[in-house]
Amino acid sequence: MALVTFSSPLHKDKTVYAVSGSHKQTILQIAKDNHIPIDFSCGDGECGTCLVKVKVIDKNKPRLANPLNEREQKVLKEMGKVTQAELDKMQVDDFAPNEWRLACQMVIRDEDILVEYPSR
Repeated sequence: MALVTFSSPLHKDKTVYAVSGSHKQTILQIAKDNHIPIDFSCGDGECGTCLVKVKVIDKNKPRLANPLNEREQKVLKEMGKVTQAELDKMQVDDFAPNEWRLACQMVIRDEDILVEYPSR
């Protein structure tokens, strides 16, 4: 089980348990299941509405999050949240290059994380 803490300037922080390793459960789905108001539109990694910042709680553990898929790479690059150099490094190192992710695309792994999301 992974602990996921959702944090927003307008809402009280909330920590929930997430089933890690399911290869299906995204941050957005966990947020929906726990009534956490992360904005989203398409839910398919094409609009960027569900942009979140993800930080690993235990800095001593290697980052396990799934790599960015092609749609997420494209959207994050268009939004200026990732560079081509970071994407190239991701291909070599086989891990997500930065903290910015799309909640509808990031799958939870066995790591405790902090998810910062904007609120409206």
